[in-house]
Amino acid sequence: MQRGTDMMNQDYILTLTAEDRVGLVAAVTGFLADHDGFILDSQQYADLEQNRFFMRVAFKGAGPKFPTDLAILTSSFTPIADHYGLVWTLVSAAEKPNIIIAVSKGSHCLNDLLHRWKTAALPVNIAAVISNHDNLRDLTEWHDVPFHHLPVSDENRCEQEQAIVNLMTEVQADYLILARYMQILSDNLSHQLAGRCINIHHSFLPGFKGARPYHRAHQRGVKLIGATAHFVSADLDEGPIIEQAVERVDHRASVEELIRIGRDIESQVLAKAVKWAGEHRILMNGNRTVVFR
Repeated sequence: MQRGTDMMNQDYILTLTAEDRVGLVAAVTGFLADHDGFILDSQQYADLEQNRFFMRVAFKGAGPKFPTDLAILTSSFTPIADHYGLVWTLVSAAEKPNIIIAVSKGSHCLNDLLHRWKTAALPVNIAAVISNHDNLRDLTEWHDVPFHHLPVSDENRCEQEQAIVNLMTEVQADYLILARYMQILSDNLSHQLAGRCINIHHSFLPGFKGARPYHRAHQRGVKLIGATAHFVSADLDEGPIIEQAVERVDHRASVEELIRIGRDIESQVLAKAVKWAGEHRILMNGNRTVVFR
């Protein structure tokens, strides 16, 4: 049981989505006011096309009526959630989600995430790194993160993916982050991890799928290169988009220059997506996302 002073010194995050209707905001803010909750940040969005409402509220205790335990606070809010049909979460901002990072041979995204995590710039706990190659073991273990080598082939794909699921269960991972993991997840695993698996994809205009995308982009003389962080779905590279970024290039850029710029963008975009996931800023909206930055 947490002491009341502990509860008062912590921040909390409430996220919710529901069918849009009059009174939702008043119900949430009224509840917090009635329980001496002090709102630090509040963002909301009404999708008029889908008639869905989304909200994220960060708050803390500010008086004697604030509950002494998170379970009590959760139980007190439940009748309001039931009345409005909310899909909701209420967590302590101090509790960082556990993530597992999956990689192949490319180190740029993994190195960036490990550095940000080590310097407390990412509000997550990196519980493990898995890879179908052994190349990045030294980098991972240098950061004191467990490394799991899980080779994969057509013959053992089901067993290898089950090992990933087992590890996620063991470390209670909230998310699987594909940091240039060069394997296509099965439909079964994609469905299991719906809304919990984030991928970084090199997106160009036009899009180049498959091998050597930077070489093909150079051959076509692209003027914009970029990256997309998205949730994984059974449709390859077509899951709900979380974040995107592009940078303008011209005819002078070599293949090597495109690769360097592309890797920088990939790292930055993926880091933003992981950070927002850690801060409970991403809400699913069908095939899209609502991101409260």
